[in-house]
Amino acid sequence: MRPNRPIYLDHHATTPADPRVLAAMRPWWEENFANPGSIEHAMGRAAAEAVEVAREQIAELIRAGAKEIVLTSGATEANNIAIKGAARFAGVEGPRRVITLATEHKCVLESVRDLAAWGFEPVVLPVGADGLLDHDLLREALRVPTLLVSVMAVNNEIGVIQDLAAIGALVKAAGAAFHVDAAQAAGRVAIDVQAWQADLLSLSAHKMYGPKGVGALYVRRRPRMRLAPLFSGGGQERGLRSGTLAAPLVVGMGEAARIAAAEGMLDQGRIASQREVLWKALSARVPGIAVNGHAQHRVTGNLNITMPGGVDAQALMAAAPGLCVSTGSACSSAAVEPSHVLRAIGLDDAAARATLRLGLGRFTSPAEAGQAAELLAEAWAHCMAQAHAAE
Repeated sequence: MRPNRPIYLDHHATTPADPRVLAAMRPWWEENFANPGSIEHAMGRAAAEAVEVAREQIAELIRAGAKEIVLTSGATEANNIAIKGAARFAGVEGPRRVITLATEHKCVLESVRDLAAWGFEPVVLPVGADGLLDHDLLREALRVPTLLVSVMAVNNEIGVIQDLAAIGALVKAAGAAFHVDAAQAAGRVAIDVQAWQADLLSLSAHKMYGPKGVGALYVRRRPRMRLAPLFSGGGQERGLRSGTLAAPLVVGMGEAARIAAAEGMLDQGRIASQREVLWKALSARVPGIAVNGHAQHRVTGNLNITMPGGVDAQALMAAAPGLCVSTGSACSSAAVEPSHVLRAIGLDDAAARATLRLGLGRFTSPAEAGQAAELLAEAWAHCMAQAHAAE
């Protein structure tokens, strides 16, 4: 940890760019800044070739073909293209049902709900108290002809991992298309679009130690998954996502994907040991602390914890300025309402407001994990003392 720098435990919101990613990107900012669409000259062709290398690296991470990767500005755009693009292509023909889960990212939930205005039937399935989908509920929902099912691989708040191979098998048996939001999965779990039977899969570079502002959408070619573009332009990315590609960002995402494929599982082993340090120290000093989400089916770097005594999470964070954590999704944490994910797993509003999301990452040290536990425990004791004094 750098002197006077807060301990960063918010890796679900974003990850720091790996130094190797920054090094890979730099020449494409400074030396060869050409538009990758300008293939009439040498610099443009070099940029285009760099983009294609990155596309191959992204494809290898998820066991797909390079031609199946559509580059986007991030997972939010990829999710919108997947869900709304599938519905737009379907038009007025075919199944009208679109299924997702109550714990999905807001961009997926809102995309699915938006389809009601287009004559589709949005179906939002509940999850259990552990955050996992009951497959019988999905099986029953699929009894009605369904266009698309969208399920997040790793939840961005409670870190639970859905059984996508089993879910994918149910979806395909029902004849529906299957979309996976894998933004939180890349580098944390092994991704295999073939084993999951995914037709569409969304990624974001900044969740796997790459740059912000770039992502990707996997679109299956055989059998072909058909989408309609959401906006018009110059026809880049097979016409599904027009616009000039930001070559430095794409190169950075490719390098991040390469590192994730080569080192991701080693990362997770280190992170798991650091999470144990953090959890043991916290649970020893904060009696009654609880972890939300399934105990085993979760990514190693996640601890979504409800603090005892009704201590407000915002007050806790204010009492621990040397620690960077969050109350939930960075895309909705400014909202007044408690997390929709925590509500979906059965927490009442008071418990949801006493909940913090801790996310450890590649560069978190054991010393930082231990110190974070001390800072949180001290902040909790401080807030409890203040509450008792006010009574």
